[in-house]
Amino acid sequence: MSRVLIIGGGAAGYFAAANMDVSEDVQVQILEKSNKVLAKVKVSGGGRCNVTHACFEPKELVKYYPRGSKELIGPFTRFQPGDIFAWFEDRGVALKTENDNRVFPTTDSSQTIIDCLELATAKKNTRISLQSGITRISSRDEKWYVEIEGKEEIEADAVIIAGGSSPQMWDILSELGLHMIDQVPSLFTFNIKDKRIDGLAGLSSTYAHVSIEDSKFDSYGPMLITHWGLSGPGILKLSALAARELNNWDYKFKIKVNWLANEDFESVMDTMKRLREEQPKKAIFSFSAFEIPLRLWISLCSEHITEQMKWADASNKALEHIANNLTRAIFEVNGKSTFKDEFVTSGGVDLTEINFKTMEAKRFPGLYFAGEVLNIDAVTGGFNFQAAWTTSWIAAKSISEKLHSQKSF
Repeated sequence: MSRVLIIGGGAAGYFAAANMDVSEDVQVQILEKSNKVLAKVKVSGGGRCNVTHACFEPKELVKYYPRGSKELIGPFTRFQPGDIFAWFEDRGVALKTENDNRVFPTTDSSQTIIDCLELATAKKNTRISLQSGITRISSRDEKWYVEIEGKEEIEADAVIIAGGSSPQMWDILSELGLHMIDQVPSLFTFNIKDKRIDGLAGLSSTYAHVSIEDSKFDSYGPMLITHWGLSGPGILKLSALAARELNNWDYKFKIKVNWLANEDFESVMDTMKRLREEQPKKAIFSFSAFEIPLRLWISLCSEHITEQMKWADASNKALEHIANNLTRAIFEVNGKSTFKDEFVTSGGVDLTEINFKTMEAKRFPGLYFAGEVLNIDAVTGGFNFQAAWTTSWIAAKSISEKLHSQKSF
């Protein structure tokens, strides 16, 4: 009997098992070091599971991957978000696309995705071994041997590494001889102490532009004020784009924020001067002059405007200060915070080690890789899951074809 071992009981590991073309003489076994599986799937998207992103053109899709964009073009032509829609819907799970193109199950429950993956693997008679941490991987005589802590060594014809960002797995793969890229955090929020956002936790701007000073990195998107600083899609995207550089800077840097991404300093000045002419007796604090929450508007103005001041009383200099705060405010970042429970890393197996037509290691026949263990990561929005689905699907199909050809021969 042939045996395929899958190391890691997360999204990539389960999807690989679910897509194996197994027969009676092929045994697939998932090894998971903890006592539960599909943990990240459970918490993704606030418990709703952001399955993928509704971007169906590979050349556009890869633009969301700061690391791995070049290598993923080929894989995405074979298995992309449209295929994930079909895969789940063929198994009775309907998906929906929200306004921002993120994709969720119509149930709005990650348990729906978990149940589907568990049922799909059960139908393939996949063995699940919990609390099976790996201590060593080796090969001899065209077979692979996986040592499990406190348990027996298992022989396999093929091994899929889908162990995520586990430091122990990093060390095991390094000992094997694979070139590993050091892992650093990606997808995190910025710690900022600034009186302009103090006490405003929970407020958000619908569309902002944020850039890192003295760098090429910038992003657009909604921005959320938190108790510890700034978050939201615009910040998370920026953290992914600049993940390695921000780590080098010890997460101490400056950002420039335009809370009104579609307007600049001059247009904001023009609007406020017009308000001064047309509504001179209106109190400046009585309404937000732009598409931001009133409390944020007041905070950005309050350094130069008193509570009862009317538009007629605002000097050009005061308006300039407000326009600066709205369109080019500088904030000092001092540290980061993990975004909810959705920890993503940049780093992993060097992509030059991998044949992306099969997801097999070029120098280690029979050893395959899928998901976050690779030096691939993306911005928030379902893209990291899509990379996991795609790479694990290719690995499963490649192994299935190889085993079938060997049996036929």
